[in-house]
Amino acid sequence: MCGIAGFIDFSKRSDFQLLKSMTDAMTHRGPNDAGYEVFEQEHAMIGLGQRRLSILDLSASGHQPMHFDAYTIIFNGEIYNFREIRAELELLGYTFQSDGDTEVLLKGYAAWQENILDKCIGMFAFVIYDRKKNEVVLFRDRAGVKPLYYYWHQQQLFFSSELKGLMAHTAFPKVIDPNSLSLFLQYSYIPGPYTIFRHTRKLSPGHLLRVSLQRREVEEAGYWNVLKSYQQEVTKLTETEVIDHTRSLLHSAYNYRMVADVPVGVFLSGGYDSSSVAAILQSDSSSKIKTFTIGYKEAAWDESAEARKIAGFLGTDHHEWIVGPEEARGVLEHLPEIYDEPFADNSTVPTTLVSQFAAKEVKVVLSADGGDELFAGYNKFNQSIRYTSSMPQMVQRSISGVMSLVSPELIPYFNKQYNFSSRYEKMKLIWASGKPQQALKYISQYLTEAEVSQYTGLAKSSYKTNFDLNGELGNIADPLNRLLAVDYKTFLVDNNLVKVDRATMSVSIEGREPMLDHRLVEFLAQVPTSLKTKGGVNKYILKEIVHKYIPRELMERPKRPFIAPLQEWFRDELKEQMRYYLTGERLARSGFFQVKEVEKLLEHYLAGGKVSHQKLWNMLVFQLWYSRWIEKL
Repeated sequence: MCGIAGFIDFSKRSDFQLLKSMTDAMTHRGPNDAGYEVFEQEHAMIGLGQRRLSILDLSASGHQPMHFDAYTIIFNGEIYNFREIRAELELLGYTFQSDGDTEVLLKGYAAWQENILDKCIGMFAFVIYDRKKNEVVLFRDRAGVKPLYYYWHQQQLFFSSELKGLMAHTAFPKVIDPNSLSLFLQYSYIPGPYTIFRHTRKLSPGHLLRVSLQRREVEEAGYWNVLKSYQQEVTKLTETEVIDHTRSLLHSAYNYRMVADVPVGVFLSGGYDSSSVAAILQSDSSSKIKTFTIGYKEAAWDESAEARKIAGFLGTDHHEWIVGPEEARGVLEHLPEIYDEPFADNSTVPTTLVSQFAAKEVKVVLSADGGDELFAGYNKFNQSIRYTSSMPQMVQRSISGVMSLVSPELIPYFNKQYNFSSRYEKMKLIWASGKPQQALKYISQYLTEAEVSQYTGLAKSSYKTNFDLNGELGNIADPLNRLLAVDYKTFLVDNNLVKVDRATMSVSIEGREPMLDHRLVEFLAQVPTSLKTKGGVNKYILKEIVHKYIPRELMERPKRPFIAPLQEWFRDELKEQMRYYLTGERLARSGFFQVKEVEKLLEHYLAGGKVSHQKLWNMLVFQLWYSRWIEKL
């Protein structure tokens, strides 16, 4: 696990010191070693930098940039099956000086070029400088576990594992993109490929970016797409065969993620996803695996007791930390440093805290993101289908039209209910569209487009996101599978994976996502949805597997998200921080908000009004980010 950064500068204005600044801005991603090299080529200056967190092959032989023949590589991530790939290469006559995966990836590229990706089980973002083809190629893994940003404008291409690496280059213009800001306020994250800055993108998962040094051209192309898996024929396996094969894949995926030369642990929340990781790994291990949980003093939000019971049953080496608003206050000020793009997921605070906690014991930790997308766990999937299929589309459109004529504020009783105006607007849009995937889009928003305009004055974002897939979903017959595919390409990659990557790397530990093994993803995409939800039970397949390891009575309880009680804290212990960053003066300084409207919303919320705290949290996070990255630099 590492951080990588660099440039391909056709103007030849970038130099070694700029490369070092870009790379060292991510020292937290790799505190164990650093490497920087600049190549002056006929057409461009090429800079390749890497910060190393030693997980495999802790010796100096893993130093990067690494060279072989006409190729140079910088690499962030892990190739879990590197030993099998190495054996193939040795049969072809290749020899190795190191015991890690970087050299295997480099020589695999020399042998098979981009086809090496077909052999890799892992998470990665890496860059190859190919002097034979006179090109530089950037790669990102299939699921997007490892991040990679790039800026391309005025004959300069900068790339980095985090935005802070780009911002360390003096030629990088920190110009906020209003379209992206609008998307952030709606979703609490910025859907890819967009970023908060103009001319700056996230390299999409399953994509590569090819830079021709001679032609000075940049081209992004895909090599893997989850939609293709969902477009395959549904498997003919029986229920028992599906469960058995899924269980086998989970064992393989989970155990691959234990490959390391340093201590490894597991985040355990007590839900089915993380419990499956802990249970399967413990069943395959002769020693106790380490599990980590945080809980809250507020009982309504606390799951630590459930996690403790599961850890006790499995016999793990369990670690627990009960936190409150004081610990949250300590994290809040650092969030813009950790998440250097506006990012307001409600669980950033607990994820950061549990990462800090785990870092005292381990250098690698397994998370369980992807379970809800692969096994159909979120209620929003059921809601999206129910809302758009409960009545004929003509009736839906008629109701939506009537709703457009009536202000929700004028409807007695309901106008006093929690977040009613937002829910009213969303249902109006859902019934106007009549499509489950559009329903998922609106359900996923914390502020509607109309509310963004109300509180900022920004126009509707003109950017199309993966929520707006339409024809691309045409070959996926089942509505639920369509929603799973969309959520995989939006919320999973740009929210959940960002959250865990930045939180773990902020304390220099490696986060791994075993449920996103592409073999598991591809297989489950072809499983009929009648097995993913059966008899009214979400996650039916996963639950049947978990019950083979953990008694049903320990697992069956209402699903609770892994979030902090910010709604309570912001009205009490953290109220002053909310007031400070959302004062009229500070709002005016950023220049994007309608001050009076935001102040009115804040006072209504603090007075106990039935307002979603997430709306204000999104604004607060942007203000925190703006203060750190725009005002201070």
